[in-house]
Amino acid sequence: MKFYMTPGSCSTGIHILLEEIGLVFEAYILNLPRGDHLKPEYLAINPHGTIPTLVRDDGTALCDFVSIATWLAETYPRRKLLPEDLAGKERAMEVLNFATRYIHGEGFRRVFTPERYAVAGDIEAVKAQGREIVAEALLKVSGELDGKSYAAGAFSIADAGLFYVEFWADKIGMELPVNCRAHYELMKTRPTVRQVLAEEGYR
Repeated sequence: MKFYMTPGSCSTGIHILLEEIGLVFEAYILNLPRGDHLKPEYLAINPHGTIPTLVRDDGTALCDFVSIATWLAETYPRRKLLPEDLAGKERAMEVLNFATRYIHGEGFRRVFTPERYAVAGDIEAVKAQGREIVAEALLKVSGELDGKSYAAGAFSIADAGLFYVEFWADKIGMELPVNCRAHYELMKTRPTVRQVLAEEGYR
């Protein structure tokens, strides 16, 4: 398989899942500021120009976090990356979608690419709005993590998604709510997480 990624990005969560499963894959690093994701050869693989992308052994590509994570969990069930019970599975998918599509898609997208939303002179206001969205969302997640080590019981794909938004919040100096901080620190004790962070240049 071929994995297209950018260190420290949302693809870090998928990188963690690939290592948790123990898969052999070829990693291709995309430099987003340089525009690697917009080059014709990459757009031929992922027409959306987004990361992460996973090209499977049959040559077909999965081009978003949730699709890749769900496919990995369902294709390698022995790794138990999704709870077996329906309620647990629903909880995991709810957290995963909230982290990737709301905290990332509505919050951090405003923080990291405010020009998508701002009219002239409003860049800092958009960034502030993004940080507010992230802070409120993480506070909600923290409440739902009360009494839990991981988002849906045992470690699952939800935790990989939640980890990368916690990682971003930490790196830009945001205070993580107490249960998100506990979850973040717990994730960093996992050997695969330590390995991935080291490989991506975060020691």
